[in-house]
Amino acid sequence: MSKKIGKISELRQHDKYARLIAATKEFAPVVTAVAHPCDETSLRGALEAAQAGMIIPILVAPKERLRTLAASLDLDIGRYDVVDAAHSQAAAEKAVELVRKGDAAMLMKGSLHSDELLGAVTKRETGLRTGRRISHVFVVDAPNCAQTLYITDAAVNIAPDLLAKRDIIQNAIDLYAGLGFGRPKVAILSAVETVTPSIPSTLDAAALCKMADRGQISGGDLDGPLAFDNAISCEAARIKGINSPVAGQAEILVVPDLEAGNMLAKNLIFLSGANAAGIVLGARVPIILTSRADKVRTRMASAAVAMLLAHSQQQKEPVRA
Repeated sequence: MSKKIGKISELRQHDKYARLIAATKEFAPVVTAVAHPCDETSLRGALEAAQAGMIIPILVAPKERLRTLAASLDLDIGRYDVVDAAHSQAAAEKAVELVRKGDAAMLMKGSLHSDELLGAVTKRETGLRTGRRISHVFVVDAPNCAQTLYITDAAVNIAPDLLAKRDIIQNAIDLYAGLGFGRPKVAILSAVETVTPSIPSTLDAAALCKMADRGQISGGDLDGPLAFDNAISCEAARIKGINSPVAGQAEILVVPDLEAGNMLAKNLIFLSGANAAGIVLGARVPIILTSRADKVRTRMASAAVAMLLAHSQQQKEPVRA
């Protein structure tokens, strides 16, 4: 690759992200349609992921605008395919089309709104829908937390019903297993840890745990309702007298709705110094869905998670990480 790529900012990864990124070295890069990478962060993120051997990007964007941007940043995009698209919505639709045609095996969000990309993904006739509800997972690297936290769904499903929550949980379990980490502990969060009819999310939590007992959700150990503190703190669980294989050591945190999840993730990012990589699951291929405010290292971690999952899905066996 041209030495011009060297001007891309140096990454400052947290340890958990560094391990994920290191795991990608065992696998071939995945052809990825990058929708509208028309600002510095999204273009650098795509090129960093390419330089690291995670993806082979197809850049879908207004061609002249993209070339002008790359030149202004002294970035070399000459070795990559560029598909011309008049605007962000057209870029989303063309990126999805590339996947449908088999020309790409992953999607990456650029500098367009998430709704534009997901709108193209979820179109009934031309999108990438499956029988599973599409959902989002934040893969959170919090410096003061021993384990990586998987928070879902804080970006796609606004107020999921019971069946949607079933798919949200299964998607997250499949991600965790697909990354090679085995059987996750899944905490279904609410404000309290007891079933309380006046708090509907506690009723959903109880029903979801029973659904897991009956095999309607598989591959993980579920418990809920659990409050956030006794989901991640063994001491809090002990004080509350909660005897559970999940309480105090949960890896997947299932939030009641998008508002609660978004606030939880943003609190961890801005108050605890956490990084939160983003991936959308339940479509035909993994979708790298990041915020326009994300730093390049977070976009890199998102690409690593998606790339490892894509290989796992292709091989039908867990990826070592």
